[in-house]
Amino acid sequence: MAILEHIYALALAAARPLLPLAARGDGKLARGIRGRRGVLQRMAAWADAERDPSRPLVWFHAPSVGEGLQARAVVDALRTRRPDLQVAYTYFSPSAESFVRTVAADFTDYLPFDLAHDVGRALDLLRPRVFAFSKTDVWPVLTREARARGVRLALLSGTLPATSSRLGAAARAVLAPAYARLDLVAAISPADAARFAALGVPPERRTVMGDARFDQVRERAARADRGSPLLAPFAGWPGLTLVAGSTWPADEDHLVPALAGLRAEGLALRLILAPHEPSEAHLARAEAALRPHTLPHARLSAVQAGAEVPVVTLVDRVGVLGELYALAELAYVGGGFGTAGLHSVLEPAAFGVPVLFGRRHANAREADELMAAAAAFEVTGTAHLTETLRRLADPAVRHPSGAAARRYVEAGRGAADRGAEIIERLLEEGGSPRKS
Repeated sequence: MAILEHIYALALAAARPLLPLAARGDGKLARGIRGRRGVLQRMAAWADAERDPSRPLVWFHAPSVGEGLQARAVVDALRTRRPDLQVAYTYFSPSAESFVRTVAADFTDYLPFDLAHDVGRALDLLRPRVFAFSKTDVWPVLTREARARGVRLALLSGTLPATSSRLGAAARAVLAPAYARLDLVAAISPADAARFAALGVPPERRTVMGDARFDQVRERAARADRGSPLLAPFAGWPGLTLVAGSTWPADEDHLVPALAGLRAEGLALRLILAPHEPSEAHLARAEAALRPHTLPHARLSAVQAGAEVPVVTLVDRVGVLGELYALAELAYVGGGFGTAGLHSVLEPAAFGVPVLFGRRHANAREADELMAAAAAFEVTGTAHLTETLRRLADPAVRHPSGAAARRYVEAGRGAADRGAEIIERLLEEGGSPRKS
């Protein structure tokens, strides 16, 4: 094991006694630590009751929802091709807790901490034949323990932008041994595949499969039921609906005055606002921002309970944004005015609507590609957002842009089947893994 990887493992082990302190509060870190309590016991209980040693098990790991969309698409394709398999699915972020209920896995839970005892015990309990990481999240100790047990390792829809921190000297020193243990890196693009060379992955273990999220979001859009209990109350609006997803306060500081200004001009525009984290504090802040503009508003829970649909609906639950985009004539995706990074633009694009976002989107290649296709629009502030929404209110502008968004998503399909083929190939190879 490389010296820095060894130091990494020692540092994690030394930090373990501090976990009870870090588990206090309502932040993501605290919720994730609490969620991991008892994970090995839950794995043991499932393994005792449900693990069938005559059936190969494939273990997928995706840290959060965005990566989960990629993994779920491959899981679905693999289930179709190989119904004999068992599937385990783990995640890292508490934001994925509700998402995992939509994954067709036999067992789902948090990924144990990257400590030799924990991940080794998990591997011994689940006994996977193949372990598939999604997009970025490759863990050093886990790959070492899996390799020692003969588990095949893959990274699906792997992403490595030229600006990635993983390409820094310190990160490469820690992570390169983990990437070198992978049997195959199936990247999103040829450029990504080439950059994995810097992390120790040789050419014969690099390929291109595309982004499996395209399959997932298009299928979800095709299944959307506008008569469902969630969407039906919003039927009959005579104007335009803007669905703003995964927003942060910095996004809302532009969205609210833009909406108020356009409505003052006479544009029949309503807003469905879905914060990235719909905490009580965030929702209360959004409500306070709406009051000075006298914009009628209510929370989604009130609408679902029978309240009249207002001009602004605040989404106060998670897991429904992908379906709410079905209501949109226009979509806004949050993260582009803060430091969190732009969230997924593919979900609204799959519904064939123009997508708007703030100026900070270097982390999202799809944003650039949609802009190049005239299917998405960067906005630099409130005035620019207002102007862009006013222009897109014209069907002669909006409809071609939405059609271009749908074509973009359709052109990216097929990666899920390629990912399933990779898993099948690794299953068929069997035997002893290559030497690290």
